[in-house]
Amino acid sequence: MRVIAGTYRSRVLQAPAGMATRPTGDRLRERLFNILAPCIPRARFADLFAGSGAIGIEAISRGASHVVFCEKAPEALSAIRLNLQTLGIREGFSIFAGSVVAALRKNTEPFDIVFLDPPYEQAADYGETLRLLAQDAERLLAPDAIVIAEHASTRRLKSSPVAETYGPLQRYRTLEQGEAALSFFRIEQQS
Repeated sequence: MRVIAGTYRSRVLQAPAGMATRPTGDRLRERLFNILAPCIPRARFADLFAGSGAIGIEAISRGASHVVFCEKAPEALSAIRLNLQTLGIREGFSIFAGSVVAALRKNTEPFDIVFLDPPYEQAADYGETLRLLAQDAERLLAPDAIVIAEHASTRRLKSSPVAETYGPLQRYRTLEQGEAALSFFRIEQQS
């Protein structure tokens, strides 16, 4: 697994040992960041259920102003810290060691981009996280924020584990790559 573009392009990242973490594939990560490219510079970015931290590190590499990594698994937290240290990244990030719900409740500045990738088998985490983001959108999300959920593709599950809407959060795009998919959400503007 490597950083795809930006300051740390082609640098190798470590994944946590074992099968508990499923890193986002390089091709899907590349497609994601090609879509997000205009939004990344100076963005405040949340990498929820961060695993190895590859998504957040890619955001830092491409110019995000601050990345919040949220992870509770000790092996994954060690991988995030090792990857940041190996790359020499000393600022522009914070690590929250605990649940995503606790991290979002403690958050004090809105995010421009939120990426969430809970373990596929923990389907309830999608709804819980997206509902919390929707319920507290004014505090947690910048006005033009993008929320992206990575989940199993409909090829694998036959239906999406995420709903079309969560309060004011509306899904506006889905991208599938093999057995993984990305659902993009934004706040539905009131007319």
